[in-house]
Amino acid sequence: MSFSSDVKTELCRLGPSRRCCALAEAYGVLLYAGEFSTRQIRIMTANDAFAARLPRLFRRAFELDFDQVSPPEGGGKRSFLLTDRDKLRAVFSAFGYDPDRAVAHHVNLAVVEADCDRTAFLRGAFLAGGSIMDPARGYHLELATGHESVCREVHALLLEMGFEPKDAVRGRNWITYFKRSDAIEDFLTTLGASLSAMAVMQAKVEKHMANAMNRITNCDMANADKITDAAAEQLAAIRAIEAGPGLESLPPALEQTALLRIANPSCSLADLAQLAYPPVTKSCMSHRIRKLTELARTLK
Repeated sequence: MSFSSDVKTELCRLGPSRRCCALAEAYGVLLYAGEFSTRQIRIMTANDAFAARLPRLFRRAFELDFDQVSPPEGGGKRSFLLTDRDKLRAVFSAFGYDPDRAVAHHVNLAVVEADCDRTAFLRGAFLAGGSIMDPARGYHLELATGHESVCREVHALLLEMGFEPKDAVRGRNWITYFKRSDAIEDFLTTLGASLSAMAVMQAKVEKHMANAMNRITNCDMANADKITDAAAEQLAAIRAIEAGPGLESLPPALEQTALLRIANPSCSLADLAQLAYPPVTKSCMSHRIRKLTELARTLK
């Protein structure tokens, strides 16, 4: 199952407990469904939980049954169809439409006036026309409708609720979407999908941890490369002194430092400082190495 399907399954475990919420949720479903016209209503879904919810939702909202429902044994998307004139009239009348006239779809704000109704409306919109990317891959949640005015009005509704959505057009669909993880978390929590919101948070934490580990690893590798390159230069300088006047010509402290570097080519200056006898500071070891490098330069 996809993450979108998991979210919708979680949402389908909720109410609605009140008829006004059932009407609002059904309204969101219809405005984001496949077809909502005076000729017929057709809702398509591949989500089993939503398919099981739809008949109960329409009985609660309109006290009617679908005229045709594709069987679950067929696989793929299931279709829910209403064509009876009296049933269509009841649905359109519930939302303030006149079914005897051409319908220009808009969001009737009277249906979503209460906070619980707004939440139910958006839940229905997501169940019918929403999708969300797996947060392990990225952050993107969208609502897709075939009605431009609905997209514009839902955008305004979300702004009133404190969200900051973006809009886009894709083919014949108008899209309202979120790209920020915190906005997606808040939206899912508002709809009632708190477990899915937690999954988005967890994925974000895991990504941050993985990025932090990568930065640490890259930093360690870069430091190791610097140590290796510096040690190679130091060894070349020591070999030049060895081939010239010889290491025995050096002062005791510098001779010891040269022998330590030869014996420990991959050690950092801090490690070499601790290996010296008696141990010295890193600053002291750096000073000795610099003396050896300068001496080798004069020999060349």
